[in-house]
Amino acid sequence: MGFRDSTEVVTYIGGIFEKAYEDPALAEKLKAAGIVLKFDFKDPDVVIVIDMANGTVTEGLGGLDPDAEMTMSSDTGNAYWQGKVNLPLAMAKGKIKVGGNVAAMLKVAPLSKQLFGTYVERLQADGRDDLLVA
Repeated sequence: MGFRDSTEVVTYIGGIFEKAYEDPALAEKLKAAGIVLKFDFKDPDVVIVIDMANGTVTEGLGGLDPDAEMTMSSDTGNAYWQGKVNLPLAMAKGKIKVGGNVAAMLKVAPLSKQLFGTYVERLQADGRDDLLVA
């Protein structure tokens, strides 16, 4: 199974960034990165934009101009946020397409590892074991 609809993608994947901004140390690191990152998910289709400098998560562009963008299936995004996808390998295989200021995005990538546990915990707390990747 996968996400039922785009609202779930926003709730779970967007939600981990909202949770990250509640942690002062992590929020400081994300804000210091200062980039606007666009996630373009497919199946279900939804765009989530993280404005790291301002600590906001929005569905759709909302007038923002992303510095970098990542395009992938929602299933790949789900697996990535559980720590089950190697970013450089997924990029090389075309499972994750990147654009814009890739160097800035890759500087932020190590911070994502700090969010994996939060993401898995949220899925488990909501009884969404069907989304857990073995």
